[in-house]
Amino acid sequence: MQLMTEKNISKIIIYVFIIIMTTMILMISYFYVKKTYEDFDRQMDKYVQDYYKNQKIMLKKEIDTIIDVIKYNATKSDEENEDELKRDTVRLLNNISFDEDKSNYIFVYEVLDINGGDDFAKLLVNPNRPDLLGLMLSTNYKDANGKKFRQQFMEDIRQKGESFTEYAYKKVNSDTSNQKLSYFKYFPRWRWVIAVGVYTDDIEEEISRNREQLQKSIQNQIVQNILLFTLFLSIAIVISILVSQKIDDVLKSYQRRVKAKTDELNELNENLEKRVEGEIEKNREHEQLLVQKSKFIALGEMISNIAHQWRQPLSELSSIFMNIKFKYYMERLDEKTMDKKVREAEAVLEFMSHTIDDFRNFFMPKKSKEEFYLRGSMDSIMTIISSALSNNSILVDMDIPEDIKLNTYANEFQQVILNIITNAKDVLIQNKIQEPWIKIYAKETENNVILLIEDNGGGIKVEPKSKVFEPYFTTKKDSDGTGIGLYMSKIIVEKNMNGKLRVRDTTHGARFEIYLPK
Repeated sequence: MQLMTEKNISKIIIYVFIIIMTTMILMISYFYVKKTYEDFDRQMDKYVQDYYKNQKIMLKKEIDTIIDVIKYNATKSDEENEDELKRDTVRLLNNISFDEDKSNYIFVYEVLDINGGDDFAKLLVNPNRPDLLGLMLSTNYKDANGKKFRQQFMEDIRQKGESFTEYAYKKVNSDTSNQKLSYFKYFPRWRWVIAVGVYTDDIEEEISRNREQLQKSIQNQIVQNILLFTLFLSIAIVISILVSQKIDDVLKSYQRRVKAKTDELNELNENLEKRVEGEIEKNREHEQLLVQKSKFIALGEMISNIAHQWRQPLSELSSIFMNIKFKYYMERLDEKTMDKKVREAEAVLEFMSHTIDDFRNFFMPKKSKEEFYLRGSMDSIMTIISSALSNNSILVDMDIPEDIKLNTYANEFQQVILNIITNAKDVLIQNKIQEPWIKIYAKETENNVILLIEDNGGGIKVEPKSKVFEPYFTTKKDSDGTGIGLYMSKIIVEKNMNGKLRVRDTTHGARFEIYLPK
């Protein structure tokens, strides 16, 4: 029965391995697809906001251009010719349109009463409604949705001289009303309100086209990655089969040796001493075989994990070797470049040797709290970012007692610290600080562990300081920052970890303070 079980153990290993790897691939694919679509939704939300913002900028630019032209022409005319200039301007604006379908047209009101009311203005230009030209208008007029949009933009004009207003209005060559976003600006010299608008259904149509293109691209990317996952699973299965065949060979050899020993023991049954020695030898071999079997099983699992984890580092190594080969053929491979590329390759190999156990944490972060030493966690973070700091001559002074423990989400904690240190590094580089440094130290109180990260980057120039934790706020030049790192850090610390994240200026720069409950 024992031999039968050992005989089938290789098949059991294969089945278990396939089940485990298939489950992992399915889970990885699920989380990958989920995260990809979540990122897609966030990108589209930002794209829509930016698109509407750009539309507003474009509308304002069009009106500003027209007003600049009017101002220029007005400066060259006297009072007698100004009325003629107004009439010429009206004729010109009636023929201006920024779209082929003429839906993006200029319209002009002559304001008679800046405070609004009935007959507050006369319509001078509107290619879409020639039937209203010359008629008196009222701020009490309501659009198809019951909105007094003229009252709204006149209130804005009284306050700041311009207005962005959304309302329902009929399109050119159409009897139905569509939502429209218009920009109104007051030209005091002639008491004109000059405006231009765009229909939001045209905007949404353009956004929808871009959404479909981006979604199709993402779907293709997802399919490609799932195919890659499947390919790696197939490779891992082939490797496991080869390992199991090796185990089969070992087991068959073991069975032959057991049979030979059994025959030998039957022949030597009369000699007790030899029987004992034979049993001892048999047991020793059996133990060695079990150890060997365990090593083969562990080897199979390790090879499987490495096949998945090392895909990116292997790609980096390939890129390094291709770069070396290219520079060699171009006769530009000097000793300095070779030394640099060798160090890069060594760094990748070092990373590969320490990252086998990181696979599950990367794709499936731990959702439960765990107890860990603060110093060890900080050492791991410094391993990740030390190269970037040293390359920029940033000195790190870390003073953290080795006995301080935390009981929280280790991965999220490291993400917060990495965000803060990276932010400090970027500030030091941006401000071109001489002899830059970052100090990291910790202390304990009765209820909290307090971690402080301080730099000499010159401090935070905004008030209140808490503004740095707002989403999309950044002080980095040329839009180098996304403005979400510190925001997400505060969410993690205060909502997920029940702690506090604060920032204040010091004599030399800024200090971030993290309070976490014990």
